[in-house]
Amino acid sequence: MSIARVALIASARFPITEPFAGGLEAHTWGLARALTRRGHRVELFAAPGSDPVLETRELPVRRAVLSPAARADASMPSHTWMEEHHAYLGLMLDLARDGERRFDVVHNNSLHYLPVAMASALSIPVITTLHTPPTPWLESAIQTSDACPVVFTAVSRCTASAWQQTVPEALVVRNGIDTDFWTPGSGGPGLVWSGRMVPEKGPHLAIRAARAAGVPLRLAGPVSDEQYFETQVAPLLGGGVQYVGHLGRKELAQLVGRAAAALVTPSWDEPYGLVVAEALACGTPVCGFDRGALAEILTPDCGLLAPPGDVAALAELIPRAMRLGRRDARRRAETFCSLERTADDYTALYEEVRR
Repeated sequence: MSIARVALIASARFPITEPFAGGLEAHTWGLARALTRRGHRVELFAAPGSDPVLETRELPVRRAVLSPAARADASMPSHTWMEEHHAYLGLMLDLARDGERRFDVVHNNSLHYLPVAMASALSIPVITTLHTPPTPWLESAIQTSDACPVVFTAVSRCTASAWQQTVPEALVVRNGIDTDFWTPGSGGPGLVWSGRMVPEKGPHLAIRAARAAGVPLRLAGPVSDEQYFETQVAPLLGGGVQYVGHLGRKELAQLVGRAAAALVTPSWDEPYGLVVAEALACGTPVCGFDRGALAEILTPDCGLLAPPGDVAALAELIPRAMRLGRRDARRRAETFCSLERTADDYTALYEEVRR
């Protein structure tokens, strides 16, 4: 294995540190550590304040300083949009100037369009991982030239299929979790749900299913949509349903490991489902909706899936899911969801694109 100098592009909005803003940040954190352990020289482009334990050099995130006249212009987008645009524009211009002296490969894990749109300006290979269903901005960026020079990977077959029209040859490299950290727990009498508190993750549906099944439920995760949380989730709390807050990895692993089963209730086509892998690694079977990539991860001996959005069907499956074998769940995580396998696949891809 040859050592690669990797520019790892992440979110310019959220620092890559605990407690993670979402699965994308958690994945980037784990991948950076796994690549560094293999001896690769990783430099991370992410929001300031990212975790120093990553042992990577943080690339600068430049903020735009706009005049009062510019901010008052009718074309002025949101402050967040403008900051992200400026940060990625500055990064790509820097890489275009002298990136080949510092890096062997650029690995884009962000959701922003500029690393793809400006890839042709770079003299080093660019890999972009598709973490979401298609977005108009990214599809537009891919089509800016007749032959987009970017090598694309997708985090699941489901995600690769969703991008088929624009990216017909995306390689599937599934996300992974550190199975040395996410270790089997003792189980317990209740259920757990974890993730961002947003409509597409469906925590309100998990609560309704748990109530219908008569099983207590604890929920954990950042409140990313305050209006949704206050109107759709908070009124359902109490009476055996508890929101325990936004937890760090250690506390979250303990919570998941002490549950009889994990509920996963996407209201969108889940591109991968990192919370599924985390639950399985903790020996906790999964009960969820059959959306997106969940069916790729789960097998009948470690998880059960109800039709999308069918709360009654999900509630009926909960008692069966709670009786599934915890060893089977852990075994699935070790063989299918390992971060080591993810890092191996990307190491091989880095080698291939450098030839």
